[in-house]
Amino acid sequence: MTVGIVTGAGRGMGAACAARVKDMVDVLVLVDRDEVGLAAAAEWQAASPGHATVETFALDVKDSDGMARLAARAAELGPLRAVVHAAGVSPTMADWREVLTVDLIGTSFVVDALRPLATEGTSVVCFASISASLAIPEVDQPADPVLDEPQNAEFLERLREAVGPALEDSGMAYTWAKRGVHRLVRREAAAFGRVGARICSVTPGIIDTPMGRQEADTHEVMAMLVKSSALAREGRPEEVAAAVAFLLSDEASYVTGVDLTVDGGVIAAVRSGGLSS
Repeated sequence: MTVGIVTGAGRGMGAACAARVKDMVDVLVLVDRDEVGLAAAAEWQAASPGHATVETFALDVKDSDGMARLAARAAELGPLRAVVHAAGVSPTMADWREVLTVDLIGTSFVVDALRPLATEGTSVVCFASISASLAIPEVDQPADPVLDEPQNAEFLERLREAVGPALEDSGMAYTWAKRGVHRLVRREAAAFGRVGARICSVTPGIIDTPMGRQEADTHEVMAMLVKSSALAREGRPEEVAAAVAFLLSDEASYVTGVDLTVDGGVIAAVRSGGLSS
């Protein structure tokens, strides 16, 4: 039986992705740290279309031991076919240390734990963010070597020294964490490729989810970005999930080590000078 894993599956884009993965595998493991939300998501997924058997695994992705237990359970169930790592926290949800710990260190734990299960046909998609593309130039940054070692025992202190005091803003920490996800995916592509597996990231724009609405209530610039984007609207979780489904599918069999931006043209507007106030 083939296995799919979706983290952050309790709501929003994670739940939408889980609905797509359910059609790709025989057993779908829903992962979330919110046990109540996870149970509700499992009930909804079990009643929705798709042939996969659904089970849950309550886990905070920053728990490396818990990730090892998840990997062990997945190995018991069968070959790993699809992984969507959508779990994360946004800037208004945590301080800068927690944001980096969950969104980057946690992502590295997910990849490290599941890499040994990868085989021919396995595909992994990790969630990033447009903030990494908008706020930090694409050229190499002095902090990048530090960013590329998220499991270093002194990672947070070293990155704070490399970036400077600005990192203590949770929004800036989020931006650097998602840059780290972009870079992690590129580094991991060769290791996954050696066994015929693939790994990519997806960069959602401003999406109508509970987390997205919470951020929009705090950051007025998000409404301006939506208004000025090519499509001039927020995205829907299902639209991001469709892009993720493509990356997981055999249709993307020659796509790995890259990021797919699904932002309705926000980045295009900013980089072309089309952003209006």
